[in-house]
Amino acid sequence: MNYRTAICMCAALFGFAVTAFASPASSQSVEDFYRGKVLTLVVSADAGTPTDIIARQFSRFFVKYVPGHPKAIVMNIVGAGGMVAAASLQSRQLSDGTVIGFLQRNNLYIPLLDERQNRFDPRKVRWLGSLNKVEYCLVSMTRSGVVKADDLSKKKMYIGATGFANEDRTLPALLDEYIGAKMSIVPGYTGRGEVYLAMQRGEVDGWASTIDGLQQGEPVRLLKTGQMNVLLHLGWQSPAGFTNVPNLSSYITRPDVKALFNLFILPFQAGRPIAVPKDVPQDRLSALRDAFAKTIADPDFADAMKQSGYPIDPIDGNAVEQIVTKLYATPEPQLEDARNLIFRSH
Repeated sequence: MNYRTAICMCAALFGFAVTAFASPASSQSVEDFYRGKVLTLVVSADAGTPTDIIARQFSRFFVKYVPGHPKAIVMNIVGAGGMVAAASLQSRQLSDGTVIGFLQRNNLYIPLLDERQNRFDPRKVRWLGSLNKVEYCLVSMTRSGVVKADDLSKKKMYIGATGFANEDRTLPALLDEYIGAKMSIVPGYTGRGEVYLAMQRGEVDGWASTIDGLQQGEPVRLLKTGQMNVLLHLGWQSPAGFTNVPNLSSYITRPDVKALFNLFILPFQAGRPIAVPKDVPQDRLSALRDAFAKTIADPDFADAMKQSGYPIDPIDGNAVEQIVTKLYATPEPQLEDARNLIFRSH
């Protein structure tokens, strides 16, 4: 045997050995892969917030439908209105199917508007779906003197926000611009609890809250005692339970301005979108999507969510992707208007 032949034979044997070694992994079933594993839910909100509560409730049921029944843990990653968690999911977390992200709806459009947030692209993750839709409203402390929507254009009010690019800042900024509100926005609070603490200390007078966020914890007491008011629903139709609260349709009538607001309101249909990194193997992605479908169809899960005060109103991953597609089809002039308004100093 000459030297060349020997090298070729060694290479062939080595290649066979590698193939033989790799084969069990490549043919491993989804059930075998997840058995004994930990499934991490990256939650883009503080512990104890509505998003966190929903994620923890979801995780208990979800893992029952994932083949192999992995154990679920929740990891809270906060900052920049959820963009830190979104960027982490896309670039830092494992893409083998053991990490899913509970993200924020603003993650669907912020990368379109803010080049500083280009570490996340909603087109480059895979969506499982969303458990519910989100509604926003503007609330104020009674001591501020702003007790109804019409007062917004008459009296200055300081409001807190959890991130410069989050809806709790962008929507009030739009109101300042288009209905003549006199809000001074203070971004940078780490989460909902910190904003409410600031409101009670007198540091700020109010903020833009999700409606489900008014149904648990300190806001319930503040509303019941009359210390806080719901001023304005930040949508086109006031939802059940808030039909006496005026909405944007009373103040926004120009079609072009309504279209601008819709850039931020459309993602509310995917209230808390759930994603996985783009490179998750297809068989595991299919299993995770199937587990999501079975979870939202589980009557015990639906009942548990309702009892928690967060009834589900889900959409699937394809519907989330359609929302992303519509957002990314927004004409550039309208996007530039949004950039100029939202990301300038306010």
